Amino acid sequence: MPPLIHDHPLPYVDRLAVRPADAVTLVVIHCTELPDLATAREYGERVQHESGTGNSGHYYIDRDGRIERYVPGTRVAHHVRGCNPHSIGIELVNLGRYPHWWDARQQTMTEPYPDAQIAALVELLTQLQREFPALREIAGHEDLDTARMPASDDPSLEVARKLDPGPLFPWEAVLAGCGLRRIRA
Repeated sequence: MPPLIHDHPLPYVDRLAVRPADAVTLVVIHCTELPDLATAREYGERVQHESGTGNSGHYYIDRDGRIERYVPGTRVAHHVRGCNPHSIGIELVNLGRYPHWWDARQQTMTEPYPDAQIAALVELLTQLQREFPALREIAGHEDLDTARMPASDDPSLEVARKLDPGPLFPWEAVLAGCGLRRIRA
């Protein structure tokens, strides 16, 4: 039985480029690095591009396993540099490094991913493989965006721009449950 997905399209979803289902070959796992789903939604609604669109994943999974779809998989969302045209972004609600994302003293991610959230993720990945016939690969945001940047507290130090989903993400369990192949840049 497919997972229950709550559709909650972003206001600008019709401005995002359309693509065929067979263009999707990759899923990128993110964590929101924000305190809750409501804050993630506010961020996703912000217009940040001349096209009138913003940065967002396609799906968001809350800590209790609730799945929300902000962008259909047949639209190109802005969620990872260089891979948007052929990928689906899944955001897991998790604090990550919030609110000190680039402070060199605050780079440890300490919030574990709840079992309900991971179970919902595996169910969603299974469903996506049925909907997108070319989907074969999975990556973490940190696997694809390896850029470094000056630390906010000390510009002489560098920190990773992206660390999500981070060291507490249960890759072995997710890979065993979904059958996708993990890739890295």
